[in-house]
Amino acid sequence: MTDSALKALAEIITTQTEALQAAYARAGAQVPSINAPFQPSPLEFDPNINNIRQLIVAAASQLIATVQSPIEIIQLHTGGMFETATLGFVVDVNVPDLLKEAGSKGLHVDDISAATGVDASYLSRILRFLATRHIFKEVSPNVFANNRNSSLLLKSKTLQEIKDDPIARFDNAPSAAFVHMLSAEPLEAMSCFPSYIKDPSQAATMFNLKFQTPLTLWEWSAQPGYEWRARRIAAVMNGTDAQYSAEEFVSAISSSSASLQENDIIVDVGGSTGSACLTLKKAFPQLRYVVQDLEQPIASAKKFWAENDPEAVESGRVKLEDFEFGLTMPSLSPFPLLSTVHSFFTPQPIKNASIYFLRNIIHDWSDSECKKILGHLREAAGLESKLVAFGTLARHTCEDSRLLENLAEDMSDSKIQKSPYPLLGNLGVGGEGFSTMMDMGTMLFLAGKERTRDEFEQLGKETGWKLESVRPGKLAAFIYSVV
Repeated sequence: MTDSALKALAEIITTQTEALQAAYARAGAQVPSINAPFQPSPLEFDPNINNIRQLIVAAASQLIATVQSPIEIIQLHTGGMFETATLGFVVDVNVPDLLKEAGSKGLHVDDISAATGVDASYLSRILRFLATRHIFKEVSPNVFANNRNSSLLLKSKTLQEIKDDPIARFDNAPSAAFVHMLSAEPLEAMSCFPSYIKDPSQAATMFNLKFQTPLTLWEWSAQPGYEWRARRIAAVMNGTDAQYSAEEFVSAISSSSASLQENDIIVDVGGSTGSACLTLKKAFPQLRYVVQDLEQPIASAKKFWAENDPEAVESGRVKLEDFEFGLTMPSLSPFPLLSTVHSFFTPQPIKNASIYFLRNIIHDWSDSECKKILGHLREAAGLESKLVAFGTLARHTCEDSRLLENLAEDMSDSKIQKSPYPLLGNLGVGGEGFSTMMDMGTMLFLAGKERTRDEFEQLGKETGWKLESVRPGKLAAFIYSVV
């Protein structure tokens, strides 16, 4: 990399930092301090501010990768498993929750030890390891407090509530649930990484190889006695939903069909609690919605709708369909029940829906399984039906002029720009750090993958769907029509 590239990276950091400060100032706020607890606000999820953050992180990480010794870089990345393990551990023994009760003054490791039963020497080293990486703050020797990053590891319950009901300890705490989940079964299964990659014929996934089970991760987690795992997964999924802008769902559904009529049906396939349908119902109250998922998510969905819009379910405007046990709707519904036993991999019972949509589903499955899922939806679809698949748009790290051209054609009202020099084509960890990590996870634990535009298009071609357009975003929308 030339000196001009280094200057360009520094310039991106400088100009975008100024832009970030200006954006917060216009809103009458300041850029949050790393030492203050995380306080969600609309600014945290503003797409324009998010783009600014991505450029800053992309340039800063590329600058570090350029100037830091490659010996140090490889050493640090090789030890990545310690980050996963220590994060999972502090969540498991409720350290962030203890520190919340202690406040900004923090808590000495001896006191944390007394509350958790963990040796103080271990705790001090674990917390210092994380504080070195800007997770937790060491306010004085061996005294630690939460900071902006570690506050995301908090559970939503008090320590006493966690003790009284450990099965529900991750409810409404998606970040803590996600960290704990990755530090458990996936981290254990990583020991099979070299063996599995060299010979994938050993098992369906690395997860299956490690735990010697024919069950999928979802089936395994739904076994009797594993209820807390199912609750943990539900918490992660609900938190994932909350990260996305309502406008992303509404605009994609609106653009997919210009002729939605009263009582047209939208089917949320694998919709978890149906939170996306709640968003859509607010925008399109005249439509009918069906949320389909497995028994445990639908159980959570009943509670979710009872709390947020009970009338929608009571009237039948929204239906909650269990893949295993059929529709669970009251008989007073003015709409006919569509009860049937089915899953992704059996025929879709709801025929001729206006829109079938999948949200973060496709990446969980291999190409062969995705073809079955999309194939069943195509068999159920009418000539005017649309399929909207929400998911990650995987991008190459090099410049991809063909992708940019395709996206420009897909969205004539959107200016799609390539990454500024000398940033990676996908903005590196600033843009796709998380999605490339998830690609590894889905590949090895679910046999799934994050896909490029071409790969989404090919899946459609092989199952009777034509990819009409792609709406980029934090969660891209891939809009298909029937062939």
